[in-house]
Amino acid sequence: MERTLLVTIKFHSEKSPWKLEDSGEELEELVSACGAEIIDNISCVRERPTANFFIGKGKVEEIAMLCAQEEIDTVVFSHDLSGTQQRNLEDIIGKKTIDRTQLILDIFSRHARSPEGKMQVELAQLQYLLPRLIGAGVILSRTGGGIGTSGPGEQKLEVDRRRIRKRLDKLKNDIRHLSLHRKTTRKRRKDNSMPVVALVGYTNAGKSTLINTLTGALQVVSNSLFTTLDPLYKSLQLPNGENIVISDTVGFLHNLPHHLIEAFKATLEEVIEADLIIHVLDVSHPRVYQHNQAVMDVLKEMEIKDKPLIIALNKIDLVDDLSWLEHTKNDFSSSVLISAKFRKNLDLLLNLIQNNFSGRMVSCDLLLPHSRMGMIDLFYREGRVEKIDYLQEGIRVEVSLPRPLYDKVVGSSDIKELKKGNRTTKPLP
Repeated sequence: MERTLLVTIKFHSEKSPWKLEDSGEELEELVSACGAEIIDNISCVRERPTANFFIGKGKVEEIAMLCAQEEIDTVVFSHDLSGTQQRNLEDIIGKKTIDRTQLILDIFSRHARSPEGKMQVELAQLQYLLPRLIGAGVILSRTGGGIGTSGPGEQKLEVDRRRIRKRLDKLKNDIRHLSLHRKTTRKRRKDNSMPVVALVGYTNAGKSTLINTLTGALQVVSNSLFTTLDPLYKSLQLPNGENIVISDTVGFLHNLPHHLIEAFKATLEEVIEADLIIHVLDVSHPRVYQHNQAVMDVLKEMEIKDKPLIIALNKIDLVDDLSWLEHTKNDFSSSVLISAKFRKNLDLLLNLIQNNFSGRMVSCDLLLPHSRMGMIDLFYREGRVEKIDYLQEGIRVEVSLPRPLYDKVVGSSDIKELKKGNRTTKPLP
């Protein structure tokens, strides 16, 4: 197991709600997600970063002595380092030194499963690596790899800027094609009048558990960071019979580097195009408010605004103070207290989702020719069938349909509407 020394830094010049101990605890969570052993976590408060070592040279020499004494393999900094700073630190410390972005990329690479996920991780890795090249074709010593053996460093990349840019162009082009494919799929879903609900949240907030519980899916769930990198889509039927598509996406972190968000833009487009966003927030976490702000910051960077949003305050089973739960709930509008693991209050969440789409369902009485019997399956999939009568003159169906599908059906010349359709689905109490 790799022995790591963590260096958590807080600058007075930073305007961040995160306290020094909060950043240190999250850094420990990230390192633990890589399976490394944490020997110590050094805290450091400074006015501002220095150009050569990011921190003072005296502190660097202190770290070097501790690394020698404790037989440290890797030093992990809580902030991003420039290529020059990283090289200077390694020259004095004499150990592999990585920053927060390298650490996150290492975790990403461990969890990427699909071809698209792997391409997006490689894109982010190369975008990180490119400005850290020195000279033509020389990579900073021990630059790649993060913790363990997941990064490009262990692949012994001996490339120059030209070759990296060529590979970047290919990855961007491949991801662009996949993005177009996703766009076609989204259009097909919209044509089929299926609303899309996207789950977002801080990493390890319980999104995968929630989608599993709601849909009966068998997605992998673990108490670790970034288990989900590739979007997952599942069909879900609401209490009123309407079917929706619910998608799970990659978890967020505070201060996510811009190029990481850009690399995963193809995946995050699912959030941009969703009809409704459910923000899953771990209400039991001591940094629940910071986690909320971090997610809101990412959505803002993605230019997502004026989109309906429900906050699902998850993991209430881990909180004993009920008055504190209610107080916290009052701080978040359009919120509901739930436990995805124990199915607590999921009916309230489903009602909130249903209320958001109220008025989309149209109740109608239709007469279909027998040749259109195949539409019955469509009605069951997309709507709520109340009654079917097989008559000599055709098939009479009393059904509630989503407005787009209703418009398409009644526009058919061979289908008769016996009673004018009405929007009967009203918000639940």
